[in-house]
Amino acid sequence: MISQHLRNLSLTHTGIDASDPRATNESVIKPRALISILVGVILTAGTYGCGGAKPRQSLDACALALAPHSGDDAIDREIVRLQETARVSPDQSRVLEQLGWAYVQKSRISYDQGFYKLAEQCALCIESQRPDSPDALLLRGHVLFSLHRFKEAEAIARRLSETRSAPFDHGLLGDALMEQGRLNEAVHAYQRMVDLKPGPQAYTRIAHIRWLKGDLEGALEMMRKAAAAMSPRDAESSAWAYTRLALYELQAGSAKNAELACQAALHLQNDYAPALITRSRILLAQSRNNEAAQLMSKAAQINPLPEYKWLLAESLRAAGRNDEARVVEEELTQRGSSEDPRTLSLFLATRREKLDAAVALVEQEMKARADVFTFDALAWALAAQGKLNEAHEQMNRALAEGTQDARLFYHAGSILAKNGRPQEARVMLNKAAAIKQMLLPSEREGLSNILAGL
Repeated sequence: MISQHLRNLSLTHTGIDASDPRATNESVIKPRALISILVGVILTAGTYGCGGAKPRQSLDACALALAPHSGDDAIDREIVRLQETARVSPDQSRVLEQLGWAYVQKSRISYDQGFYKLAEQCALCIESQRPDSPDALLLRGHVLFSLHRFKEAEAIARRLSETRSAPFDHGLLGDALMEQGRLNEAVHAYQRMVDLKPGPQAYTRIAHIRWLKGDLEGALEMMRKAAAAMSPRDAESSAWAYTRLALYELQAGSAKNAELACQAALHLQNDYAPALITRSRILLAQSRNNEAAQLMSKAAQINPLPEYKWLLAESLRAAGRNDEARVVEEELTQRGSSEDPRTLSLFLATRREKLDAAVALVEQEMKARADVFTFDALAWALAAQGKLNEAHEQMNRALAEGTQDARLFYHAGSILAKNGRPQEARVMLNKAAAIKQMLLPSEREGLSNILAGL
C-alpha cells in the first residue's frame, strides 16, 4: 500500500513521468517542430485519411498530426512508420494514439516543445473521430501537464478518474495536483494508482512525495526500486529514474553512488541532458570546476533552458571564466521569461537585478503552480526588494511540507537573518550547510558569509 511506502506520513516536478516538470513551458515552440507544423498546413491539409465534411479545426488537427516527418533516430523512424500506417489504417484512431505518445517521447528526447503540440493534435484528431475517447483525453491531459497547464490537466484527469478510472488516469491527476501544491489530494490519487497497478511509474511518484515530505531515506529506497524495475526498452524513462536517484544520493552525501547512477542514466540514454547537469553538480560539489564547466557547456547546448544556462554560468565563474559567464547570463536574462519564468525570477533575485520583474514573474507563475518551490521563489524575490515581512510569510509556506532542500534552508536563513532573528537564522543556515553540496557555488559562498556574520 502507498500508505506503507510513505511511512505513515500524514500525506500531502516528470517518476513524475517526465524528465523535469519544472523545466518546460507552453510558450516555447522550437524551430524544428514549428517547421513540421507549417509543412503540415501547407502540404497535407485534407489529404491523409481525414477527408469528408469534418469541421476545419479537426481537419487541421489530423493534417498537422500527419504532416511529413523526418529524422534519423529510432523515434523518428517510428513516427514515420506510424504516420504511414495511420493514413491507410481502418482503425486510424488507435494508430493516432500511438503516434501521439511517440511525439511525446520525441519531445522528451529532443527538448523540443513543438512535438508536444503535435501530440495534442493527435488527441484532437482522435476526438474528432471518437468523441470523448478516454485514450485521447489521457494523451491530451499529459500534454497539458507537460506544458504546465496544470489546471486544465487536472480537469481532464478528474473526468477520466471518475469515468474510466485507469491507473494512469489517477497518476495524471496526482501529478497535476502536486504541481499546484495540493499534496494531500495528490497522495489520494497516487494511492488509487498504486492500488490498481503497482510498478515503477507509481514508485517514482512515491519517491518524489517522500522527498517533498522530508523523507530522503524513504525516497532513496523507492527510487532505487523504481530504477531497478524500469524496462530497458523505455530508455528515457529509465535514464530519468537513475538521474533522480543520483540527486538523492548526492543529497545523502554519497557522491560515489550519485556518480554511478549518472553513469547508468548516460549508458541508457547517450548525452541525456538531465544526467549531464546532475553530473556537473556532483563535480561542482567536489570543486572540479573546469570539468563541470566543460560538461555543462554540452548540457546547455542540448537543452538551453534557464536552469541549464544558470548552472553553466555558475560553473564558468567557478572556473574563473567570468567573461564567458556574463555572455551566458545575458542569454538567460533575455530568454528566460518565456522559457522558465520561475528560474529567471530566482536568478534575478539572487543577482539583485530587475527586482520588480523578478516579483512579477513569480507572481504570474503562482497562478499555475503554487508548490513549495514557487513560494520559495516569491519569498526570495520579495526579500531582495526589502519586503521582509511578506518574504517571511511566503517562506513559511515554502517550508510547510517539511521538504529538506538546501536552497529552501539557505533562503529561509537569509530572510530570518535580515529580519533580525539570528538564532532562528542559524538553525536554518546550519541545515543548509549540512547539505551544501546541493547548492550552487555562489549560494555556498553566500551561506558562508551570512553564517560568519551572525
